Amino acid sequence: MNVLAERTEQCPYCGESIDLLIDPSEMQQNYIEDCQVCCQPVIIDVTVTHEGEISLFLLQENE
Repeated sequence: MNVLAERTEQCPYCGESIDLLIDPSEMQQNYIEDCQVCCQPVIIDVTVTHEGEISLFLLQENE
């Protein structure tokens, strides 16, 4: 069982902080999740290095 990593990032629409759960066992991830504050669809692009470092990019759906 893999432990999910919790990250707090900023919504590209409203600028509010949103909490994300990331599965560090997947090296490349790309998915859409609605902002918990403004409900806009946020594209979340995740890269996990071999060392386990997580890098996130959050984009508006129309970017």
